[in-house]
Amino acid sequence: MTDKPSLTLKRQLKASPARIFKAWTDPAKLVHWFGPHDTAEGSVEAETDLRVGGAFRIRFKTADGQQEATGSYQALVPDQSLAMNWTWLAAPEAPSLVTVTFHGEQGGTMLTLTQEGLADEASRASQLAIWTGAIERLERFVTRGGKK
Repeated sequence: MTDKPSLTLKRQLKASPARIFKAWTDPAKLVHWFGPHDTAEGSVEAETDLRVGGAFRIRFKTADGQQEATGSYQALVPDQSLAMNWTWLAAPEAPSLVTVTFHGEQGGTMLTLTQEGLADEASRASQLAIWTGAIERLERFVTRGGKK
């Protein structure tokens, strides 16, 4: 059995772990930042049932068309971490596991995102681009106060 590709991204954000956790888990906040760089303004829809076993759904539009991810929360520690099964509607045969941790540090939070069980290197490259854009959009959202 071969190991499937994974990715890890780390980013220091100038916001508290509580603010960043809320941005990840509150649909009213998710709609303002989720998606890669080319996400169409106002196109993000999000639903969350924030409990272990609870489902989520995120949909958005990009230059490539409508994108949708679904899954369920596998672990939740408020303001510290979350883990979720992650499946793209376009690739239901290739679920993965996304884990995000929020470690408070002086001046903000170290966010670490890991995605495990990716189908192949092409999928890894695609996911890396999506998550990089999303985390940059998240950073802009939380540093302006996440007031939306």
